Amino acid sequence: MSEKSKLRTENGCLVDSIAPVIISASRSTDIPAFYAKWFFNRLEKGYCTWYNPFNQQKMYISFKNCKVIVFWTKNPKPIMPYLHILDELGIHYYFQVTLNDYMREGFEPNVPSVEERVETFKELSSKIGKDRIIWRFDPLIVTKQISPRELLTRIWHVGNKLKGYTDKLVFSFVDVKAYRKVQNNLVKETGYFVKEDVESAEMTETQRQEVVDGLVKIREAWKKEGWNVTMATCAEDFDYAQYQIEHNRCIDGELMKQIFADDEELVYYLHTLKWPERDIFGELPPLPTKQKNVKDSGQRKVCGCMVSKDIGMYNTCRHFCVYCYANTSKECVQKNAEKHNDQSESIIE
Repeated sequence: MSEKSKLRTENGCLVDSIAPVIISASRSTDIPAFYAKWFFNRLEKGYCTWYNPFNQQKMYISFKNCKVIVFWTKNPKPIMPYLHILDELGIHYYFQVTLNDYMREGFEPNVPSVEERVETFKELSSKIGKDRIIWRFDPLIVTKQISPRELLTRIWHVGNKLKGYTDKLVFSFVDVKAYRKVQNNLVKETGYFVKEDVESAEMTETQRQEVVDGLVKIREAWKKEGWNVTMATCAEDFDYAQYQIEHNRCIDGELMKQIFADDEELVYYLHTLKWPERDIFGELPPLPTKQKNVKDSGQRKVCGCMVSKDIGMYNTCRHFCVYCYANTSKECVQKNAEKHNDQSESIIE
């Protein structure tokens, strides 16, 4: 939950704000890759602003209660020199790192090479621990040239390079039918689709099953080599529990309880969505036997994430991935990039 409070802005105005315990940075743009300086500038100032993408209403977000930051990125390298600041402030964090291989197709035109991203992934894992970095091969896209078998081959090759540097692989199937802007960008920015068959980027039930069967074989092969990898889907309504493939929680309270177990106050919050009050002896209250429902009601029904506040903005990510639902077009992103100032309250100001 986010406490409502007042904060004083840099220009001296007293404004309403929310002060979340968990911040998502971000589903909507790649803050570690493109806005690391902005993020740490705002952290120092104590707040940032966010605009609702539907009504453009401005919201002030205070960092005063922030205890956990979940970073989402395709390239964590630019933010890595700053992570010691979070350590010094006692703010916990972990990373969701998308490491796909669509180099031949150019679906992710502004990401570094697979080799560079693998090395960055391994460097970050060595720095913060493999339990705090989750590998995403996301989304899975098929074309006439990319069959399910080809996708599995690419996952296998990338995974072999990440062996021992993470414990989890998360994947999802591309959503095309639900997003007109994704359809437009797949047609406009690639030579693989025409308007009439762009929805074929989504897999059929048979193709999805082929991928799941292949992932199970890959997981078993890695297990024989001593690498136990948990596999999970992200925001999918397909149930693959019989294959020991979980529904993922990207903002994952249970994971936080494990990797930040020494922070008893945080563990209490993750269980109750309330910050504990110590008694006169400084002792924390006992955890209730029943855990509160912590699911983020603002996310899709199939999303397993717990309550957090995302601080990203649509139309600001400069990876220009053709399947991205958060960008309307390259032109919109470039227009916002021209406005960007590392000292601004908002990414888009």
